[in-house]
Amino acid sequence: MAEDRVSASTIIHAPAKAVFAVLADPAKHAAVDGTGWVGEAVDNGLLTAAGQIFRMSMYHPNHPNGSYQMANRVRVFHPPSSISWEPGNEARDGTVSFPGWIWRYDLNPAGPATTRVTLTYDWSAVPDPIRDHIGFPPFPADHLDNSLAHLAELIAR
Repeated sequence: MAEDRVSASTIIHAPAKAVFAVLADPAKHAAVDGTGWVGEAVDNGLLTAAGQIFRMSMYHPNHPNGSYQMANRVRVFHPPSSISWEPGNEARDGTVSFPGWIWRYDLNPAGPATTRVTLTYDWSAVPDPIRDHIGFPPFPADHLDNSLAHLAELIAR
């Protein structure tokens, strides 16, 4: 259902391989995000395969603790054309539950050294109690455009 996802696209003046390399590096995610919610990568290393879990430090003023961690599971890993992950909550025993939202980037060549990047935030699998508690999407409408602009700026450096 279209009302359960939002997308934005932009052209980045770099080949898809270069864009994908940034997205596959969790240490760069805070610079791409732009809300101040995403902090440092907890786990070192690059994303390499679907199923991989990577943890990120997070901050949100409405979170009970303010600062917290998310354990993200890579769902799609197809270099250099697509990558996605689903944020999850890790229990003390190490099990991870996934509330149902997904971040996805699709990269399509738009010329010899340019890439059309589409960022999609999909919450179609989020159960009603979580939707009621968080509200979706939990960010302003222009967040995806801002995030893509940050990605383009990071790559241009």
